[in-house]
Amino acid sequence: MFESPPVWMWLVGFALVLGPLVTLHELGHYLVGRMFGIKADAFSVGFGKELAGWTDKRGTRWKLSMLPLGGYVQFKGDMNPTSMADNEALEDVPAQDREGVFHFKPVWQRALVVLAGPMMNLLIALAIFASFFMIFGKPVAVDRAQTNVVGTFSDASAAREGGIEIGDRIISIDGAPVAEFKDIVDRVIIYPGKTVNVGVERAGERLVLPVKLSDSVEKDQFGNESRVGRLGVFSNSQEYVSVGPAEAVYLSVDHSIGLVKMMVTGLAQIFTGDRSVRELGGPIKIAKFSGEQLSLGPLPFANFVALISINLAFINLLPIPALDGGHLAFYAAEAVRRKPIGPRGQEMAFRAGMALVLMLMLFVTANDIISLPFFGG
Repeated sequence: MFESPPVWMWLVGFALVLGPLVTLHELGHYLVGRMFGIKADAFSVGFGKELAGWTDKRGTRWKLSMLPLGGYVQFKGDMNPTSMADNEALEDVPAQDREGVFHFKPVWQRALVVLAGPMMNLLIALAIFASFFMIFGKPVAVDRAQTNVVGTFSDASAAREGGIEIGDRIISIDGAPVAEFKDIVDRVIIYPGKTVNVGVERAGERLVLPVKLSDSVEKDQFGNESRVGRLGVFSNSQEYVSVGPAEAVYLSVDHSIGLVKMMVTGLAQIFTGDRSVRELGGPIKIAKFSGEQLSLGPLPFANFVALISINLAFINLLPIPALDGGHLAFYAAEAVRRKPIGPRGQEMAFRAGMALVLMLMLFVTANDIISLPFFGG
């Protein structure tokens, strides 16, 4: 087992993960806004007091700010970095001066500007995963006839206890088809202790066997624990085969969709009490994991960057006011109502959203601190 890397590597890893991801996220907003002729007053990496910056010929102030926990693009007409409109000021803007003001653009253009940030994060993850598939290929059975065939069991195998035998071909789990052996992991890893119906082919006959997945707490080389479900089967020999660009992109999209499904399921399990809230992580845990993955080399670190990028996209698309998803929800309501939500309603929603985000940040930060090895976590 490795020791956790020093704290300075946490900080370096954290900066190398969030710095580029936040900058590119905001760059997505900025570039689509610029495409629609929207003027940006400020582009900030971080929040709070400006540490350094410059103003370009278009009048945009590019700056690095004190708190490196995010960033923003402040478009013309925004009252603050959360893109709330200054409605009183906007009412007094003459028609000839409304060019380039974000809030005077059609609702579909505003929605695309907001959506561009999370989409940039998704594209980053897809590019990294597609590159991995191009470099390493995809795993397949050496003997194609042995695809998804159970080769051996683990020592404590839920599959063996449930009646599955060596030589069975696993074809479905809870009705979802299993095309590759990795699909088995994807179908069970997020459901520790759950009973699933495993469809198998045995001597030309199809059977459905109820199997209670193992509930395992596993540790990585740094001692980080994760609670996972295991079926306890191993395939026969596998190899990696090369793929072309189109298939690499397809595989990266499929892999990313699987990760998002696991995020949604994991959050639902926390809300229903099937998982502990201790599994939620915040900036300190991200810094710790960043340093650990950085210490393993560029490929594990790049994979971690892709995972965090998908997380950023997912979180930002949640329909919480003050996040991108909250803005999109307002624009959807505006498109249906044919008029924007009133200023009072927007203000109350944004305040509630900011309060929720701040409370969540405080909670996950406290959660992170408790889980640190210094505190016996």
